[in-house]
Amino acid sequence: MEQSKGIHQIFNEKRPVLSFEIFPPKRDTTLESIDDTLKVLAELKPDFISITFGAGGSATNNLTVALAKKMKQEYGIEPVVHLTCLNYAKSEIDILLDELEKNDIHNILALRGDRNPDIEPKKEFLYATDLVKYISARGGFDVSGACYPEGHLESANRIEDIRHLKEKVDAGAGHLISQLFFDNEYFYSFVEMARVAGIDVPIEAGIMPVINAAQIERMVSLCGASLPPKFKKIMDKYAENKEALFDAGMAYAINQIVDLLANGVDGIHIYTMNNATVAKRICDGIRNLIP
Repeated sequence: MEQSKGIHQIFNEKRPVLSFEIFPPKRDTTLESIDDTLKVLAELKPDFISITFGAGGSATNNLTVALAKKMKQEYGIEPVVHLTCLNYAKSEIDILLDELEKNDIHNILALRGDRNPDIEPKKEFLYATDLVKYISARGGFDVSGACYPEGHLESANRIEDIRHLKEKVDAGAGHLISQLFFDNEYFYSFVEMARVAGIDVPIEAGIMPVINAAQIERMVSLCGASLPPKFKKIMDKYAENKEALFDAGMAYAINQIVDLLANGVDGIHIYTMNNATVAKRICDGIRNLIP
């Protein structure tokens, strides 16, 4: 098994970085259904792939860890494991950290996790910063954090959000991945504010290609991303034509990425939604732009 490579090492060796996000299949505990996706993603040679964390439940029965093992052992891809904390006790987090360490998995994206009205929070970790601090104190892991170009939905304003982000970085988050956005100007102004605030860690731009109308409605309701007029026109014109919307969504995402790369972004993180065709189309469109 290939030696684990920390996120800090990846960014020290290469910029811009290219990474993907996938999620464990919901009803396939054997993980066989994701092999076709992983084969294609592996051929695209990402610097790492992040894996979302299952909602609620036992810390010992999470497909995220199993998928990370599979990805590393069978495909030689460096995994970054999402870890949420709102609904977990420290003892459960310890179980997960022990399991990751045992399998030479040392990169974690520390998140608070969404509030679930059906699950009472454990209240041992109220914010992602608490988890970052806990993992950093334990040692042995490279910890990443999330950031929000337009501000977290629960923050009063972007300035307050940047202040909380600085606390997260000071607690040990050495790399940030942004929430999706469709207007690059928000990302540029966010990065400028972050740098002025003394946040000097790599900040990756999170890009989600929109390939169907329902997807955009769901994503905007969840994260509050703004839709620029140019994007709205594209969606309105092609919303009823599935094939045309796919092409338009791909083109928009590729144009976003080209602009970000031209402006010196630290990395591009593609939210693949487990769609290998989407990832391949984008990588084909930027193949000569990222070493």
